[in-house]
Amino acid sequence: RGRSSHAAGLDAPPEPSPPIEELLQDNLRLLTAKERDLIEKLLDEGQQHLFWDWPEKGVKDRMKKMFISQLLFMNQALPGGLVKYIRKSRKLLKEAKEGNNPLEGYKPSVPEGVPLSVDQDNYTELEKEGMDNMGSVAFVLVAGGLGERLGYSGIKVELPCETVTGETFLGLYCHTIAAFENKSKKGRRINLAIMTSDDTHAATEELLEENDYFGLYPEKVTLLKQQKVPCLMDNYARLALDPESRFCLMTKPHGHGDVHSLLLKSGLAKKWVQSSVKYIYFFQDTNPLGFRSLPAALALSIRNNLHVNSVAIPRRAGEAIGAICRLHSPEKNRYWTTNVEYNQLDALLRASEEFSEGDKDDPKTGFSPFPGNINQLLVGAPEYAAILEITDACMPEFVNPKYANASRTQFKSPARLECMMQDYPWVLPRSAKVGFTQVEPWMAYAPVKNSPVDAAKKFADGKPDHSATSSEFAIYQCNCRLLRKVGAHIEKPIRWEFNGIEVEAWPRVVWSPMFAVTLQELSEKVLGDKLKISKDSTLILEGDKIEIHNLKLDGAMRIKGMWGEAVTVDGIRVENKGYKLEGADRNADEVTQLRGFQFSNLSQIKVLRKGSHMSLMRRMSLTTTLSLKELKQKQEKANPESQGSFTRMVGDSPVATPTAGESSSFSDQKSPLAA
Repeated sequence: RGRSSHAAGLDAPPEPSPPIEELLQDNLRLLTAKERDLIEKLLDEGQQHLFWDWPEKGVKDRMKKMFISQLLFMNQALPGGLVKYIRKSRKLLKEAKEGNNPLEGYKPSVPEGVPLSVDQDNYTELEKEGMDNMGSVAFVLVAGGLGERLGYSGIKVELPCETVTGETFLGLYCHTIAAFENKSKKGRRINLAIMTSDDTHAATEELLEENDYFGLYPEKVTLLKQQKVPCLMDNYARLALDPESRFCLMTKPHGHGDVHSLLLKSGLAKKWVQSSVKYIYFFQDTNPLGFRSLPAALALSIRNNLHVNSVAIPRRAGEAIGAICRLHSPEKNRYWTTNVEYNQLDALLRASEEFSEGDKDDPKTGFSPFPGNINQLLVGAPEYAAILEITDACMPEFVNPKYANASRTQFKSPARLECMMQDYPWVLPRSAKVGFTQVEPWMAYAPVKNSPVDAAKKFADGKPDHSATSSEFAIYQCNCRLLRKVGAHIEKPIRWEFNGIEVEAWPRVVWSPMFAVTLQELSEKVLGDKLKISKDSTLILEGDKIEIHNLKLDGAMRIKGMWGEAVTVDGIRVENKGYKLEGADRNADEVTQLRGFQFSNLSQIKVLRKGSHMSLMRRMSLTTTLSLKELKQKQEKANPESQGSFTRMVGDSPVATPTAGESSSFSDQKSPLAA
């Protein structure tokens, strides 16, 4: 009886437990009073299978004591202890088996939010206001995952976000925060918390230490390790034992909603507020565009007095990302603006009168009326710390069992309770103001979520592939489009196919956060209409004092300056073979295989360092060399109407057209789609 009951999937309720004396016999002498009390409570909850078949005292006593220690630890770590966890699991498992809709009775409506575009007139004004206040923001990175699902053997944050420079995701995030420190009006050291897991903690710590924390102060970086929760082997919430050990509970992660509990229990949220932190920015581990619109979004949070501001993107019906909705509960007589998971959205909408056709795109816009949630939250810190104290940081939990039969009586594998970071609005009081900022996808969202095989299937089905392939090219697209916004002439991208995924291969333009973190800053360092880049070129900008007055690039070029070193490029034309884009070699490393492409000819690059680099004609000129700021001031005096602005792009073409004899591209030749 004892052995058979260990298998997952029994539908019979637990039998009444025998008295603890009969069940454990001589093993009772191993227990303290506290341990005995916990075991008796577990027996009352139908967990006697945990102790069946225990050998007599003196056999495997050490393993028994370790098992009891694990039970004590779990009991202390879980809010309300193991008994509360089991009872809540049993209730949620019953609802899941019956097919209950957790959102039944809620009435959806379109939430209130603010659209944000780099083309709007006040965008740079918003950026400036956000940068002035960036020193009062703390950052929280949810980085608990390994890269196994992607086809990578290490932790996800050590993956390169792009392979031209090899910058890792964690390096990009830390370098951007360091740039915010140096460029913010507040001038404060910025805090970063990273949520890790047993699988990623040591590797994340090692990555930080090997790279000197990527320019951040070590005392401002905190690693918070997430604990796991017990697994459930059947609909009666019987705790599952580890298949490898009779004396160990099987455990799995509780979900990224634990980040709130970790910030409470560590005292970090309260400590940040005491050190004048006003906002906390939560972000995910593999989205390289996650900080691009943050300064403007921060300004909107301040102006609209938002406690929660979700950075969102336009969403298409059926897309596998959550949707931000306004939900009304007539029973509770209150409203919430919060995320609804994509697998719950259609049923919620069909049950309403206004959206009875379900998850459909608005024919006027081509998008769902409900913006897409990308798990980037900007939260008011003082209120957040207070709410964590009041709620004990307990987020709404759910269970998602994978059933092995139609009657839903057996599990394919043990389940567990889970919680999500983005469900924080559910615990807020009525007075909390919640909204969203909807950003253009090319400026905000290019995650790495799928393996090459899964991504190719999604692409073939017409869905976003969210692969390492498309994510890297999204970085180049974003940078090129921003350069076009300030008037630069960038050739049209070429279409390529890698790993079964078609991408637009824009020129490989990469700059460090030290160079620019806002569109306004970019416009102050690049005289846009004097910059021309061909379709196969690579441009790398690393330095805070780089100025490009006049540059024509057809090849590969790196402009590099240490902090404070001025590098000026004026009248230079660079032509070389450049980096060659090609399909990945079959024997390539796993990082290259993830992308399906690689670069060769890496020695074919022009490198410029500190100093002024001018053409011969420019050096022979008697004209005094002006800084870019002085050049722009001179232009503004000649054309007062352009004062305080820069050349903007409408659509894909600069407003300022090339003069006679000039071309906005190096060649009109079209390259074929490469397989």
